[in-house]
Amino acid sequence: MAGVKDPCISICKFEREICVGCGRSKAEIKAWKALDKPARRAVLAEADLRLLGLAATGRRKG
Repeated sequence: MAGVKDPCISICKFEREICVGCGRSKAEIKAWKALDKPARRAVLAEADLRLLGLAATGRRKG
């Protein structure tokens, strides 16, 4: 699906099933290619919130 770029930054380290590089869950990463544009945007919004949480606890890599 064109229009929403894959947020992967090739770190791929997980803490509690969440990638500390992009903020997506393992299930979201696996499903990414099959998601439509609105679903991808929703995943990105959730991932951004997760990354903010990781940064606040000093666990964000990169």
